[in-house]
Amino acid sequence: MNESVKDEITVRIVYEGRAAKVVLDNSKLKEIEAYYDECAEAGASEYQIEESKKATASMNSILGDPDRIEALTKDFVHHYENRVAEGSTIKGKAMFVASERKVAWAFYQQLRALRPEWFEVLACEAGSTLTEQEKKSIKPMERVKMVMTRGKDDDSELYDLLGSKDYRKELDKQFKNEKSNFKIAIVVDMWLTGFDVPCLDTIYIDKPIQKHSLIQTISRVNRTYAGKDKGLVVDYIGIKSRMNQALKQFSKADETNFEEIEQSVVAVKDHLDLLRQVFHTFDASPYFTGEPVEQLNCLNRAAEFVLQTEKLEKRFMALVKRLKAAYDVCCGSDRLSEDEKAHIHFYMAVRSIVFKLTKGDAPDTALMNARVKAMLAEAIKSDGVEEIFKLGEESASEIDIFDDDYIDRIDKIKLPNTKIQLLKKLLAKALAEFKKTNKAKGVDFSRRFQSLIEKYNERKEEDAFTTAVHDEAITGLFDLMTDLKTEMSSFEELGISLEEKAFYDILKKIAEKYDFAYDEDRLLDLAGKVKAVVDDKARFPDWNNRGDIKASLRVELIMLLAKHGYPPVSFNEVYQDVFEQAEHFKAGVMT
Repeated sequence: MNESVKDEITVRIVYEGRAAKVVLDNSKLKEIEAYYDECAEAGASEYQIEESKKATASMNSILGDPDRIEALTKDFVHHYENRVAEGSTIKGKAMFVASERKVAWAFYQQLRALRPEWFEVLACEAGSTLTEQEKKSIKPMERVKMVMTRGKDDDSELYDLLGSKDYRKELDKQFKNEKSNFKIAIVVDMWLTGFDVPCLDTIYIDKPIQKHSLIQTISRVNRTYAGKDKGLVVDYIGIKSRMNQALKQFSKADETNFEEIEQSVVAVKDHLDLLRQVFHTFDASPYFTGEPVEQLNCLNRAAEFVLQTEKLEKRFMALVKRLKAAYDVCCGSDRLSEDEKAHIHFYMAVRSIVFKLTKGDAPDTALMNARVKAMLAEAIKSDGVEEIFKLGEESASEIDIFDDDYIDRIDKIKLPNTKIQLLKKLLAKALAEFKKTNKAKGVDFSRRFQSLIEKYNERKEEDAFTTAVHDEAITGLFDLMTDLKTEMSSFEELGISLEEKAFYDILKKIAEKYDFAYDEDRLLDLAGKVKAVVDDKARFPDWNNRGDIKASLRVELIMLLAKHGYPPVSFNEVYQDVFEQAEHFKAGVMT
């Protein structure tokens, strides 16, 4: 286990003990411990076998007590729902290991009574859409399933639920599919060994398990998966001491691979303290006491606070990322107060806004819990809300960033650092698109854009709050956006098409680079002819990956340029520049 973690084959496992949540009295814990001891010492004598049977019967009566099953189910629902709401589980996949069939069946029935909506048949997990191919492989089903073989003494309802061998094979496939609505598997003996589901990150254990079997069981949650840092073992029966013994049996090093949940709680508290120090001059009270609109505006101001300097932004983003990783593991712990959880949600929501403004096209919603998402949704519908979220929530197909109304909406944002970040992101997206159709001019605008950004990022810390620095950056970005808008329509003034303008710019740039004169009218005519040659070759499928087509295009371009006296002096690199830029342009248009 330890070596596989070092080699990044598996992830670390975290232990969370919750036996005290469901035990009826402390004496029962002693009986469970005694049972473990008897199992460990059991030999082959008839007396020991009989004693073992008695101990097993006693154990099952404790674990199957109706009041205990009720307490167990309520705690499981609370713990599981909390992890899902906090975004602390990758895909909501969880395995519940029951001690015996009767207990599993009782747990299933209690779960159905508490959460009937979990037993509705859905085509796939909530929030997902399926491709036509996925519809063939992902079967509609409930969130919760029991995975056991049928017994001859099962009542008819249980018998029908458990299904045939082929049905269990289908459950195997569906549980391994991250988009399937099948999220919670209730098992007794099946799937505890040799069953790998990489996105499974939580296992709830309510069964006495010994030595090697215990290691095999907890290893169900240590498989690597994107975004999965650790696997969580939730203990409802008191396996901790047995787990330590089992690990010691194999390697002292493996003991250190198993982590107490308390370590994550300490990490959360430490990072909350560090973040409070970062925000000690910021008034966050409107987020905790205000209405949704006030809360959202407070989050926007907090993001503005973080964006004052690049150094502060990087420190904040790193602290919250580590906070989130620790909180994902211990979000169900009673050692975290409601006030601490509220501050965690605040910092994660701020990080989401900063992430949206600086890194991606959409909020980093994985860092927002369900309550914050609901608050944002309500606030965004209201009048008078800052435009930041509204602008960010619109898709690229719905907006025109060069539209005067859209630019006016950005200009009305009152938070200068936020406005600069939003302008940077919108311009970066626009330039990326522009370079697909006109690489020559796109490169020029990109250099100008990069120069503005570097100048803004290199501002001194003492200048971070000055209006002049903000105004200069905002003016420069708006000017660049205006010039880009003008450039994108400049082909109309020349009386040529958008594609011809791209080749015109390529040819003109090369003429300037090698310092030779070429008549403007001839340059416009040649641009059209270059486009015609490229269009002719690009009609073949996969043309830019075919050596014969590329060679033919090169030859025709060389002949065309030579025929029109471009350039007057032969330079091999000139032909190469024209060819590469033409190829890039056509590839961009085709994609």
